[in-house]
Order: sequence, then C-alpha cells, then structure tokens
Amino acid sequence: MAIDLTEVESSQIHAIGHDAATNTLAIQFKSRGKPGNVYEYANVPAKKFEAMLAAESIGTFFGNEIKAKVDDHPFTKIEPEKTEEEGGE
Repeated sequence: MAIDLTEVESSQIHAIGHDAATNTLAIQFKSRGKPGNVYEYANVPAKKFEAMLAAESIGTFFGNEIKAKVDDHPFTKIEPEKTEEEGGE
C-alpha cells in the first residue's frame, strides 16, 4: 500500500508522507523542478516525522537526521506503477 504524500516547501523535496503503523517515511524528491522518484525510509517514528515537518528546512533535517543515518534508516526506491499504456495491468 502506498503512503499518501503531501507537497512541502523545499528546494530538494517535492512531497513527504508517513505510515505510523510501520514507521516508514516516504519522500518524493524533485527532479528538474518536477516530482521525481519516491523513496521509503525505515524506522522513522512519528515524532521524528513531526519534527521534520516543523523544521525550518525540511531538506536539511532530512539530510542530517535520516539520509546521514542510513544504518538506522535503510531506504528502498519505490518503482512507479506502470499505466496500461506503459505495459502495466
């Protein structure tokens, strides 16, 4: 099940979302100013997600508290679902 994403004000990040049941953070990065790839980061509790939302810079918070701690927050690239035109179901 995909995590719902909410657009944010950031130069690097287009949208973020969180699943409290699994402590999973979803981030959609920007690519050439448009929505880009989505990655999911494990072991991100709701409190850390809330702190990220409240941070002066979401991108800086992400870089320092999540991306830099890859052993604590391993990530997975989420492949986009293919449309019927692209050969999907």
